[in-house]
Amino acid sequence: MSYKGDEHLAKLLAAAGEDRNLGTIKKILSGINAAPDDLGEPLRWTKLFKTGDDAEVVAQLSALRETLKPAAEPTGGRLAALRAEMAKRNIDGFFIPRADEFQGEYVPARAERLEWITGFTGSAGYAVALTDKAAFFTDGRYTLQAQTQVDQKDFEICSLSEDQPPAPTMTPVEWIEKNLPKDARFGIDPWVHTPNDIKKIRDAVERVDGTLVLLDDNPLDAAWTAQPPAPLAPVVPHPLQYAGKASDVKRQELANALTDAGADALAITLPEEICWLLNIRGGDVPCTPFALSYAIAHKDGTVDWFIDAEKVTDDTRAWVGTDVHLHPLEAFSGHIEKLAQDSKKIWIDPAAAPAKLEAIIEGTGAAPHIARSPLQLMKAKKNDVEIQGAINAHIRDGVAVARFLSALNEQGAAAKHDELSATQLLQDIRAEGENFRGLSFDTISGSGGNGAIVHYRSSETTNQPLLSGPVYLVDSGAQYLDGTTDITRTIAVDTPTQEMKENFTRVLRGHIAVAMAIFPEGTTGDKLDVKARAALKEVGLDFAHGTGHGVGSYLSVHEGPCGISPRATSVPLEPGMIISNEPGFYKAGEYGIRIETLVTVIDTGKTDENGKKLLGFKTLTLAPVDRNLIEPALMSDDELKWLNDYHAEVARTLTPLLEKADPKAAGFLKKSTQPIAKPATPSAKSKKINGFFM
Repeated sequence: MSYKGDEHLAKLLAAAGEDRNLGTIKKILSGINAAPDDLGEPLRWTKLFKTGDDAEVVAQLSALRETLKPAAEPTGGRLAALRAEMAKRNIDGFFIPRADEFQGEYVPARAERLEWITGFTGSAGYAVALTDKAAFFTDGRYTLQAQTQVDQKDFEICSLSEDQPPAPTMTPVEWIEKNLPKDARFGIDPWVHTPNDIKKIRDAVERVDGTLVLLDDNPLDAAWTAQPPAPLAPVVPHPLQYAGKASDVKRQELANALTDAGADALAITLPEEICWLLNIRGGDVPCTPFALSYAIAHKDGTVDWFIDAEKVTDDTRAWVGTDVHLHPLEAFSGHIEKLAQDSKKIWIDPAAAPAKLEAIIEGTGAAPHIARSPLQLMKAKKNDVEIQGAINAHIRDGVAVARFLSALNEQGAAAKHDELSATQLLQDIRAEGENFRGLSFDTISGSGGNGAIVHYRSSETTNQPLLSGPVYLVDSGAQYLDGTTDITRTIAVDTPTQEMKENFTRVLRGHIAVAMAIFPEGTTGDKLDVKARAALKEVGLDFAHGTGHGVGSYLSVHEGPCGISPRATSVPLEPGMIISNEPGFYKAGEYGIRIETLVTVIDTGKTDENGKKLLGFKTLTLAPVDRNLIEPALMSDDELKWLNDYHAEVARTLTPLLEKADPKAAGFLKKSTQPIAKPATPSAKSKKINGFFM
């Protein structure tokens, strides 16, 4: 429907009881445009207006919203514009992280500063700009992607991971120390760096006799003349049937932790912690149901919540209760300063809080309590309702993935699809599921050599047919009201080589080794990471990413503080944590392999010789592993038994649901989960495959 004009809409809104003027309405709609589309409930944004349930009001608001969407912005001259703003602030260098003021993996359009200056669209990276040179940094997941997206005439591309040629292995602080002129002034925006970040950058700058400058504003924002507004998406209650524990109970547990630590208040700067604590969800950033906000939790159980009031509906105000006090977002720093002036001990997380908070507190002569936020561990250990929700969500997700794989398996179907159409197919199937709220991350759909790019994102310029290589990798996940999913399956869409089969099998063996692990309480993820790599390392192979990350409960698909990686961590695995298990192997330009399921830590009910509880994993993800990529001769009897048992559980759980929803998929699943027997001798070569999973 076309927009019928401001006067017409104003009359409709007035009749519906909306008393805000049209200028305010347009500002709110621009904020809605700056938030991602809601895949689960496309019209949820209308909750921010009084519409009287009038379809004409909604239609005209939608039409006006379309007219307010910004035009594409020119890409040239951006680095020069930044340097001009740096000169105005008398700085010789500036650091651009991927993070925003809320330290999230996903950032709103307004905070896509790294993408704006470099063109890089991945979720992890940094850039450093000096007056005469600049560099870009990312890890092994994105090194290949950076080579295609970042202009190497402007930026030297460096890798944080080893063995990523042609990119040299170098961190931003090493590059700064090597390239920053003596006596230079190096600037940072203290709202987008944590205290831990600041210490590393300051040390590097001072080693070359430079001065670190904490800026009052961000020069990149000044250069970005078409920067989008802050996002506006409705904040809604997250009911107890999914949360499992009331907010007042959580707040009292947090208050007890503050009292035990001798702190008066906790500065909460991670939106996922606020969403969990208050049992609310939002939609300000892609793929994660976050409401961008700050909060201060006090030891009496009350909370000051700093958020744009336009996104908080009346239902949500009633839901959070009278012990949660709403304030404008811009009032946060003033409240922190006042608490510090009143000699209140404020707890800040050095790995998550903006460095600005530490500067504010210390500016009053006080000292903060520095430690990891207690909410990190509280949130990571899911309660029984959250665990059951995860189980239920993975069953529905398993049905969707089985239907997707079945559709591709039909004779000739793979030849009809490319990376983008397969991505859309999977999304459409998932969207039919109960409680679907959207994707948990942008689907990684990589055929042939694109599958070797660890966090590849297909686009119109990189899109390839699925048959561009015999192996297709799809890493995807969904957000459901009762859980978050993340699954990778690698499938043979044509005849794989023996090398591909052997490398796939070694990845599978590493996956099984983690899934079968039994370990004493107190074990950290780095101790288990070696199991995932052992079979690959037998033949000199490895992968340049961690084995597993924590996963939230209808929150972030990448959640701290637990994980499985080579990096040592002080956080042991505990029952209730949900973690991914995703070893892989990548041959640049040819193919990629990854097998990923989510697992939850469980108490086995047994103890070791020292009386410590023995823990293990329960696999949550339900989807078959491609039999045509498995070389059974490389597997032990125990490994084959685990795989056959897993496939039997997948079939037992999903078949009754598929028989009702998609009988063809039920037949496909039956064939793809048949037991695999170990051959007497290894097969000499792979046989021709007419489909996969047969």
